[in-house]
Amino acid sequence: MSDVSVLGLGAMGSALARASLRSGRRVTVWNRTSSKAEPLVREGAALAPDVASAIGASPVVIVCVDNYEVTRTLLSAPDVQPRLSERVLLQLSTGTPQEARDGESWAQERGAAYLDGAILAYPDQMGTPDATILVAGAETAFQRCEPLLRSLGGGLTYVGAQVGAASALDCAILSFVFGALLGAIHGARICEVENLPVDEFGAMLAGLVPVVGGEVTQLSERIRAARYGDSQATLGIYASAAQRIVQQARDSRISPEFPLFASGILVKGVQAGFGGEDLAAVIKVLRAGSAS
Repeated sequence: MSDVSVLGLGAMGSALARASLRSGRRVTVWNRTSSKAEPLVREGAALAPDVASAIGASPVVIVCVDNYEVTRTLLSAPDVQPRLSERVLLQLSTGTPQEARDGESWAQERGAAYLDGAILAYPDQMGTPDATILVAGAETAFQRCEPLLRSLGGGLTYVGAQVGAASALDCAILSFVFGALLGAIHGARICEVENLPVDEFGAMLAGLVPVVGGEVTQLSERIRAARYGDSQATLGIYASAAQRIVQQARDSRISPEFPLFASGILVKGVQAGFGGEDLAAVIKVLRAGSAS
C-alpha cells in the first residue's frame, strides 16, 4: 500500500506527486492520459490503471483536477464509491466555498473524511518553504495528513473546521492580488505612453509594498471595528484621484477599463454619502450590493 494517491497530473498535480516522492513517501498516481505519469513512474511512483485502484491504494487521496465537477464525475463511478470509506479525501482543485461544503457532505455520506485546500504557489514551488497551502476541514482529518501536507509546502496553514474557509480565503487573497497586478499593468501602460521606463516603475512599486501592507492592515482593522471616521485620506479624495486616472487614460487614448472600474465603486460611495469617511467605508457599498 502506498502513502498517498494523487488524482490528476497537470502541472500542479505532478508537482504535488513529485514533492511527495522527494519526501520519501510511496506515491500512487492516476491521470486520464496515462502518458503524463511516465516521468513520475521513472522517479518511483506507481501508476494506477483506474481511479478505483488509485483510491484503494492509499489512505490519503489528493485530488487536483480542473474543478469540483470533474472531481464528482470521477468519484461517482460505481466501482469508485465503495473505495472511499475510511479514506481522507483532500481536495486541492479550484473551487468555491459552497462547492467545498457540498464536497464535504458528499464525502461524509460515503464514509470518507474530507479536507479542502487552496494552494497559493506555483508548481515549481511545491515542496519548498515558499509554498503556502491553506487547509480547512475536520481537525482529526488534518492531523492524519499534517506530516504529508508539511512536506508539500512550508507555508502550510490550517484555517479551521469550517470547510469553506480555505476557498474563501483563496478568493479573498486573489481579489487583492488581481486588483494590485491589474493596477500595476495599467500603470505600466501609462509609463509606456509617457515614455517612462517601465522597469523603474516596477522597482518603485516593489519598494512601496511594505507601505501598502500597512494600509491593508489598517483597512481591515477599521472594517472589523466599524470605524470609518478620523481619516487622513477620505473616500472622496480617493474618488477624485481615480477620476483623474480615468481622464489621463482618455487623454492618452489608452484603455480606461481598470480605472473606470475602480472609480465606479468609489463614486458610488461618495453618492451614498460616505465621501467624508475613510476608504474603508467602501465596504458599506459592497454590503449594499450583496443585499440587492
